[in-house]
Amino acid sequence: MKVIEIFRSLQGEGVLIGTPTTFVRFQGCNLQCQWCDTGYAREGGEEMSVEQILEKVESYKTQFVCLTGGEPLLQKDIIRLMNRLLERLYHVTLETNGSISLEDVPCAENMLISMDIKCPSSGMHEKMMFSNLELLSPADQLKFIVADKEDLRYAEDILKTHEVRSSIIFTPVGGLDLEPVAKFVLSKRLNARVLPQLHKLIWGDAKGV
Repeated sequence: MKVIEIFRSLQGEGVLIGTPTTFVRFQGCNLQCQWCDTGYAREGGEEMSVEQILEKVESYKTQFVCLTGGEPLLQKDIIRLMNRLLERLYHVTLETNGSISLEDVPCAENMLISMDIKCPSSGMHEKMMFSNLELLSPADQLKFIVADKEDLRYAEDILKTHEVRSSIIFTPVGGLDLEPVAKFVLSKRLNARVLPQLHKLIWGDAKGV
């Protein structure tokens, strides 16, 4: 598997926001979102085996592990890595862009799928695999990264036309301008959380945080 970086930080997004977490960032993505903030993960990286990744993760001594990218599901051994982490009683979060099937992702008490639905501003909204919504459990989360009113209306339409059992997260592009998103969610009475990107509040656009 091609790994860009492994580091310990605070979870910056979603229901586990603020939790000390070891991040494993993989190389490569099958989408090209207009506002992507991890473009540096498209190329490069170090070839690592499952065992090498496990050894590095263990050195950070955190219970929570986040597999991110890029798009982790492009890595051929990612399911084996998830299973090995779960066997060792880590809590595993898989961050995925919503365009690849989740069928093979392990179903476990300490497994959290964090799936995006790309909105129009990303330029990738037609790439989504909406059948994945049926595979999300109440323990998982569905994220909408929104840039403008069109994105907000698009997200609202998705929630009206699809049954979603997971937690729902709205976050503004850039992770900081929360007020318009909060006003929309409240005015439309959406059952969603409005959350920032905590790592950007603390460290800005720095890598490895």
